[in-house]
Amino acid sequence: MTKLTLATLLLTGALGLAAAQAQNKTLATVNGEAITEADIALAIEDLQAQYPNLPAERQKQVALDFLIEVKAAAQKAKAEKLEDSEDYKRKLAYARERILMERLLTREGEKAAGEAAVRAYYDEQVKQLKPVEEVRARHILVENEDEAKKVAARVKGGEDFAKIAGETSKDPGSGKEGGDLGFFTKDRMVPEFAEAAFALKPGEVSAPVKSQFGWHVIKLEERRNRPIPAYDQVKDRLKEALVGKAQSDFLARLRSEAKIETSDKK
Repeated sequence: MTKLTLATLLLTGALGLAAAQAQNKTLATVNGEAITEADIALAIEDLQAQYPNLPAERQKQVALDFLIEVKAAAQKAKAEKLEDSEDYKRKLAYARERILMERLLTREGEKAAGEAAVRAYYDEQVKQLKPVEEVRARHILVENEDEAKKVAARVKGGEDFAKIAGETSKDPGSGKEGGDLGFFTKDRMVPEFAEAAFALKPGEVSAPVKSQFGWHVIKLEERRNRPIPAYDQVKDRLKEALVGKAQSDFLARLRSEAKIETSDKK
């Protein structure tokens, strides 16, 4: 064995020991019963499911406070022999089986959604994507046709479209942005607006267009096919999809392989 290999093994062992010691570090005791870092980690996992918006910087303290109450209450329950009740035993058995199921499904999901599998799934999905046209346009929204005609005349006279939009548009969102609506597909807009916008060429300005919101003057900025999202942008969602499918298929297989008998009485 080389010195380098020996040093690596020693370092790995030391790091593993340090990690174990950190997990076993006692953060509090309740009547002599310890609450460790490992306990905190489990409690945080539980609390995150119940309170998904709990700020990260508060999780540890909230978990510790929660565990102190759990320990104190559990000790009292044991002292009063509640562990002997049939209700407790049934709930404990149910909780054990739920945890075993969760751990099994987690393992199956991890096996099915490794980096290589997620990347392959991404490549497969990309191949199936069809080009989707989208445009980037600006608009000026006014209340009536006369105002729309005046706006169109100002644009035709050479005034800056974005400047006019900032001054006159009734659209509270895009008006502040010079009328810019960003990129959108045809199905995202009301039909009258979409038809007019997609009929334009880049740089062209429409005649006044009426919709349920009022009167629009539209300027087309760009046309393109919607970009394919980068792998890093979607890999988490793709992983969730693979995990979900693997777990669903696994449970279906377990049911098909199990001997299941049900009573006719509901």
